[in-house]
Amino acid sequence: MSVNPMAYETQFFGFTPQTCMLRIYIAFQDYLFEMMLVVEGVMLKKLDGIPDCKISPSQIRKCTEKFLLFMKEHFDKLFTKMEEMLLQLVLNIPENVLLPEDTVQEQYPYSKEEFQALQDELQQLQQQCRAEAAAEQALRAELEEQKAVKAELEKILQCFDGLENICREHGAGNFKESFALLTQGSKKLQDVLKDVEEKSKKMKQHEQLV
Repeated sequence: MSVNPMAYETQFFGFTPQTCMLRIYIAFQDYLFEMMLVVEGVMLKKLDGIPDCKISPSQIRKCTEKFLLFMKEHFDKLFTKMEEMLLQLVLNIPENVLLPEDTVQEQYPYSKEEFQALQDELQQLQQQCRAEAAAEQALRAELEEQKAVKAELEKILQCFDGLENICREHGAGNFKESFALLTQGSKKLQDVLKDVEEKSKKMKQHEQLV
């Protein structure tokens, strides 16, 4: 079998010419084997009709196998010549022939350097696409986090609104003013507590000295 890859022919036919020739070879070989079995069967039937025949079926089989080997050797030689002829004259695309789907390459030829530049540019674009996809995923995660924070803030605002309504119901006036006064009072209490703690420490130190 030919070792030429014949890639252009494969593109045109949709199969490799070598594969085609291999299938033809197998088909002819199978037909040869079947033909020899038929011939052997006919010979055995003829011999059954001859009385006192000294030729046994095993001898017939040996003769059939020898004849099959002889035929196969000649068939291989003939097939080799037929394969060369078909691959050169039938399944071969001349070098000056351009397939219709490749005419664009004739209109826009490019060198190896230009092709490599296109490959590099394509790789850069792929990297940019992956980076943009990762950035988009991060933005989506941040958006989900902002939605969660917004929901918590809405709950807090609702809580403040409820407290303001309670203050109004009990005549406490504006909730914001009440909250500011409460904050100031809390700060004063913290200052007093801090003053008491400092005085307590001083008294303990004085007691220890006495």
